[in-house]
Amino acid sequence: MAGLNETPRGERIHISFLGRRNVGKSSLVNAFVGQELSIVSDVKGTTTDPVYKSMELLPIGPVIIIDTPGMDDEGNLGELRVKKTMQVLSKTDMALIIVEAGQPLQKEDVELLKLVKEREIPYLLVGNKSDLTDGVSGDKHNGIFVSAKTGKGIEQLKEACIKYLKNETEEKHIVADLLSPGDVVVLVVPIDASAPKGRLILPQQQTIRDIIEAGANALVCRDTELEETFSKLKENPRLVITDSQVFGSVNRIVPKEVMLTSFSVLMARYKGDLPLLVKGASFVDKLQKGDKVLIAEGCTHHRQCEDIGTVKIPNWLKNHIGKDVECCFVSGTEFPENVEDYRLIIHCGGCMLNEREMKYRSTLCKNKGIAVTNYGTFIAYINGILPRVVEPFGLYL
Repeated sequence: MAGLNETPRGERIHISFLGRRNVGKSSLVNAFVGQELSIVSDVKGTTTDPVYKSMELLPIGPVIIIDTPGMDDEGNLGELRVKKTMQVLSKTDMALIIVEAGQPLQKEDVELLKLVKEREIPYLLVGNKSDLTDGVSGDKHNGIFVSAKTGKGIEQLKEACIKYLKNETEEKHIVADLLSPGDVVVLVVPIDASAPKGRLILPQQQTIRDIIEAGANALVCRDTELEETFSKLKENPRLVITDSQVFGSVNRIVPKEVMLTSFSVLMARYKGDLPLLVKGASFVDKLQKGDKVLIAEGCTHHRQCEDIGTVKIPNWLKNHIGKDVECCFVSGTEFPENVEDYRLIIHCGGCMLNEREMKYRSTLCKNKGIAVTNYGTFIAYINGILPRVVEPFGLYL
């Protein structure tokens, strides 16, 4: 079980080991993390599913190491394994393309390099098994030689990753950049049947931490006590952040001069393309009877009777437009490449996904001309308060 204070996977840099079968990806992963994480065998296709390992890569910090099936896998099962690897690409912050040192690049190596470059993923071409030779063909500028068997070059590989990632990482905040020391922020957290027992959900935890780091004060209450909470404040708070599901009632209570937004909208700004998602919200009114709407969640969980994704949003959608649309659902790592099959995509806040995957999904929709929005912006729109909700971020509709 992961420690309670462990950095969430969605906040970690993802480093993927990619390549053909039997180039030593799994052996190299084991050498890199210093553990027997992946099963190693001379049999092609031993790695059948992506394997994830959390570790600290200092001074970068917490990362996820991903061992992947071979890109040249064959047969029906092989195609499924390659599909899994393609899903990993969408969340990869740093790609280590493993080839055999001293051997010419194979067709699959070249295709993989092209894919990575097209997606603008920072990469290193890693010549493994360098104990058997002293050269590598291919991309000379990004080449590095290692041996998983002897450990040669492993530390240099880590240093190379750190060098590239230093240029890619930047300090980002969920809300701290909107606050000054001493500000008061009221967080509205409903406690209902869908709320987890004994804990706050991840976006709420992360937002509170960010507020504290800004030197501001977080005041947490339920929606049922919000009005009473306001009556006890000597002056208005700087900002109110609410669960999007109670936007309507919270909007009526919070004075118009106080900024209001939601956890979901904050996460969209933090990890995605908020202007694109705001623009997509208005497409709700263009939906026609029978249109397909995809509702996507980045995590998998037990569905409650009043689940927001599968129950509440479809009902709100139908009530708002007065027409029956076909709602489809995906969760976790599943996200369709054929987004053009849908007229609108409504995505969750993406707290369990990393920034690159959220932006990949948004960009995929944008490039295919498909409207995309997220839970918070959608709920704010149908409540008629989207301009108010995005005003804190300098977006004026």
